[in-house]
Amino acid sequence: MRFSVCFVCTGNICRSPMAESVFRARVEDAGLDGAVAVHSAGTGGWHEGDGADPRAVTVLRENGYPSGHTARRFQPSWFARLDLVIALDQGHLRELRRVAPTAADAAKVRLLRSYDPAAGDDLDVPDPYYGGADGFEECLDMVEAASGGLLAAVRDAVEEKAA
Repeated sequence: MRFSVCFVCTGNICRSPMAESVFRARVEDAGLDGAVAVHSAGTGGWHEGDGADPRAVTVLRENGYPSGHTARRFQPSWFARLDLVIALDQGHLRELRRVAPTAADAAKVRLLRSYDPAAGDDLDVPDPYYGGADGFEECLDMVEAASGGLLAAVRDAVEEKAA
């Protein structure tokens, strides 16, 4: 069974689809795509069925990432099949832990920027939705900076699971 990671933001049209796309590329580059499944969702269902925000799509494409995406809402029942749930900010972290069916499920929730040693104390990825293209570029920079540390943690978990 594949190790499963789900990135979660508010509406699943900006931050989490960007993180999903970047991390999926990192997983493929590492040759782990057969061992790791990558998903994303939102804490709310406002955008269910929509594509990613066009500004997110533009930034991803300009940086060589695929951008096909359909927004969906995170369901607490998914915890049973997920190994790691990556929140994009503190609000998402609190909400995901609140809806987790068990303490073990709540323990699966982590902040993305906690995997970036240079992040310091500010572990939130700001929501770029209400701003311009520069916010989406900043989001991508933060996602990329954390992806290496997350990949190392996932690789360790995959190896441990296989042992």
